[in-house]
Amino acid sequence: MDQPLNSLKQSVMFSHKVAQLSKALWKSVEKDWQTWIKPFDLNINEHHILWIAYHLDGASISDIAKYGVMHVSTAFNFSKKLEDRGLLLFSKKENDKRNTYVKLTADGESLFLQTLEAYHPDTYGVFKGALPIKDLYGKFPEFSEITSMLRHIYGSDFIDMFEETLLKFDDDFQEENGQLKKLQSIPKEDYSSEGA
Repeated sequence: MDQPLNSLKQSVMFSHKVAQLSKALWKSVEKDWQTWIKPFDLNINEHHILWIAYHLDGASISDIAKYGVMHVSTAFNFSKKLEDRGLLLFSKKENDKRNTYVKLTADGESLFLQTLEAYHPDTYGVFKGALPIKDLYGKFPEFSEITSMLRHIYGSDFIDMFEETLLKFDDDFQEENGQLKKLQSIPKEDYSSEGA
C-alpha cells in the first residue's frame, strides 16, 4: 500500500536526513572556517559580520542578523566587539533612529581583505570533498534544491542577497598568483564626472 505524499514517516525520515547531513557538513565547514580566520584573531560570527558589512557596504544590525542567520543580540554583541577593535563604526541614520547601522572602517576592510588573501583552498575539507564532483561533472555542486528550500524558509530577499554577494565578489576580486586580490574601482564620486 502506498503512503500519502506527506506521511509522518516520510517527514521524520526527511527531517532526520537533512539534520544529519547538515550537521556533518557544518562541522567540516566550521573547522575549515575557524582554521582560516584563526591567525586574524576572529571567530566565525565576527568574520561573517565583516563579510556582510563589506558586501552591503554597511548594514543594519537587523540585516546582519538576517543574512548572517544569527540572533539580533548575537549580531549586536559581536559587532560591538569589532567596533571595540576599531574594525566597525556604529551609527544611526537621520531618518531611522530605531536601527543601528555598522560600516567597515579602513582597518576593518583591510583585515577582511587580508583574510581573503590568506585563503588556501587545498587546506579545506569541504572544498576537497567537492573536487570529485567537479572532476566528474566539470563544475562544483550548485545546490539548487537547497537554495529553493532556503528561499521557502527565509524568503526570496535572503537568497537574492546571497546571490548578489556572489556576483559582487566575482566583480570585485580576481585571482593573481594563487591569491585573491581586490580590483581597484573608480570611487563613487568620480562616476558623475565621467560623462562630463
